[in-house]
Amino acid sequence: MNPLHGIFFKVASVAVFVAMASLIKASAGEGVPPGQAVFFRSFFAIPVIVVWLSMTGHLHDGLKTAQPMSHVWRGLVGTCAMGLGFAGLGLLPLPEVTAIGYAAPLLVVVLAAMFLGEQVRIYRLSAVALGLVGVLIVLSPRMTVLETADVRETLGAILVLGSALFAALAQVFVRKLVQQETTAAIVFYFSVSATCLSLLTLPYGWVMPSGSVLAMLVAAGLLGGVGQILLTSAYRFADVSVIAPFEYASMLLAIGSGYFVFGEVPTLTTLAGALLIILAGVIIIFRERQLGLEREKQRKAMTPGG
Repeated sequence: MNPLHGIFFKVASVAVFVAMASLIKASAGEGVPPGQAVFFRSFFAIPVIVVWLSMTGHLHDGLKTAQPMSHVWRGLVGTCAMGLGFAGLGLLPLPEVTAIGYAAPLLVVVLAAMFLGEQVRIYRLSAVALGLVGVLIVLSPRMTVLETADVRETLGAILVLGSALFAALAQVFVRKLVQQETTAAIVFYFSVSATCLSLLTLPYGWVMPSGSVLAMLVAAGLLGGVGQILLTSAYRFADVSVIAPFEYASMLLAIGSGYFVFGEVPTLTTLAGALLIILAGVIIIFRERQLGLEREKQRKAMTPGG
């Protein structure tokens, strides 16, 4: 365990994923539909993942699975999350998409209680409520019934919120998968299933990209694979509770990319809502760490000689 290495890999993965999202957003501006973007993001991540698995000696683990249908279901909800998120990127500013996406960890708490039977007490429920208030603040300009609301941006907000819901559901699937499947298998088969599922959108308006757009799409896929490797490496060096808060560095990077690349300036409403969501996320992370320490103490107390 080396927390500094873990933090470095986490921040690096966040930077890579923001760069990937910027490329997807740029390609959307050139008319590339979300399904086609999902294909390139998933397909070109596979070679990167395969090389990484080979170098680390986990290629056999990555191809071995005892629950193929569980990977299919995880791939289905994960692909929906990716597709909806990519569609939202074409309609909303990057910082706003990032802020709404922070709802996913909050929704995981609720979904884990519903589907996995995890016990959630008032402390975490209060944090979830606080975070959802932040989400509503970010969404409020897009959901107004006044004429000032832009229909495209309202649709974008709905799509990104749907993406957060599916992303949370995908994390619940992963929580079940990790009990019997290796991380290598989960990473590999998600890319494979997302690639196959994205092909179903082929009859619905794929375009022939220009050379520059094709380069952006391929780069997005390669960055997606690199980002996944960096994220996995981060968890090897540090506990989740240590590195998870650094996920919120993506807001600063998204603001920078949105401003310098797309000329987007985040509104005060977006920043205020994002601050509440981040605060709620940090509270939940802190509580999860406390619960983890308590469970470890109980385990040691029950172990002979512990």
